[in-house]
Amino acid sequence: MRMYDLILKKREGQALTDEEIAFLISGYTAGEIPDYQMSAMLMAIYFKGLSQHETGVLTHCMAHSGDMVDLSSIPGIKVDKHSTGGVGDKTTMIVAPIVASCGVPVAKMSGRGLGHTGGTVDKLESIPGLRTDIEPQRFLEIVKEIGIAVVGQSGNLAPADKKLYALRDVTATVDSIPLIAASIMSKKIAAGADCILLDVKTGSGAFMKTEEEAIQLAQTMVSIGEHVGRKTVALITDMDRPLGRAIGNALEVQEALETLSGQGPEDLTQVCLQLAANMLYLAEKGDMEECLKLAQEAVHSGKAKEKFAQMVSAQGGDPSVIFHPERLAQAPYSQVVTAPIDGYLTHMDTQQCGIASVLLGAGRETKEAPIDFSAGIILKRTIGQWVNQGEPIAVLYSSRPESFEGAQSLLLQSMTIGDQPPAPERLIYARVSSYGVEKMNPHGSN
Repeated sequence: MRMYDLILKKREGQALTDEEIAFLISGYTAGEIPDYQMSAMLMAIYFKGLSQHETGVLTHCMAHSGDMVDLSSIPGIKVDKHSTGGVGDKTTMIVAPIVASCGVPVAKMSGRGLGHTGGTVDKLESIPGLRTDIEPQRFLEIVKEIGIAVVGQSGNLAPADKKLYALRDVTATVDSIPLIAASIMSKKIAAGADCILLDVKTGSGAFMKTEEEAIQLAQTMVSIGEHVGRKTVALITDMDRPLGRAIGNALEVQEALETLSGQGPEDLTQVCLQLAANMLYLAEKGDMEECLKLAQEAVHSGKAKEKFAQMVSAQGGDPSVIFHPERLAQAPYSQVVTAPIDGYLTHMDTQQCGIASVLLGAGRETKEAPIDFSAGIILKRTIGQWVNQGEPIAVLYSSRPESFEGAQSLLLQSMTIGDQPPAPERLIYARVSSYGVEKMNPHGSN
């Protein structure tokens, strides 16, 4: 079998066999296929695409290119969650404790932030003492003991994806739906859960800018999950504005704690409850209505917040922070951003909001860059609200006051203020499963 022949075959739009896909993934992971040939293959896939079967086989091979996490020693149905990334997306810190407190084990591996999107690992590490670099055996022990652990991804989890993504990043082949789906799902499959819930973001702060693109990606990933025997559901959720009011690590932890106390922003609360209900549904805890009630009760009773405190303690963190969030990192400097004119806040370029938080120190532009856990943005107004000229619309926080000018300029550029209120936005657009696509109403029910 020659790589040249496989490149030519895909260039001509023909389907690759299972054996051919296995050959190219194993050969590239082992260093036997050079970058220039794999680059040509990626470009051929970009233009000619992959069938659902090809995408499923590609994902399977990528998932099995390194370590496969074995969660079989943990009793019960294990449900994983993945978000395609966004600004202010602190849902894991809310959803995972809700689900675990309802008796469904959550053994989750999360990533760090890069570019304008935040990462769950960075947010959790803003809690004093908390470690996400947990040894695999201890990771399993924690989940058995308390039902939940959220850690960083293993260094040898889906190594084929790591190599392929680095190559896609420099060959203009990132935005291919089969390749995006295989990248995401290979890591989820390798992480070992029985069922997978996908939170596919759409809008100005998401990779998928339109609802149609997001649904297409969700359908591909659901098909992959079902192909390898993992029950998979996806929700298409809004990222045309930041989720909640807080952008930045410690600030987002604090907002997550407020939400677990039943006092969070309405948009964040509603999205998290729907995500949690769908995870409980996948774990066979009842129908969707029953599972939503379970999630709501976990918040109202305080069980979910207590479960988060148990996780923090088990991972070496200070659990008192969960009940005293003022002990989180506090920025030494702040600056109020005011509205330049009267009007309705009609639009926010969410990606620009995320970049503004990075300028303040809340994110990293390279994997090695340090993070200021205290830095970020608190939005005082959100889309649809009236603002008066000179009224506070946001507060910037940082340890670097020299960053305020650039961040404020970018934040104001991201906001559109007009005379007429915008049309109401939906929080959840659709639910995608093996049964098809269900369109949702503004609050997430079908």
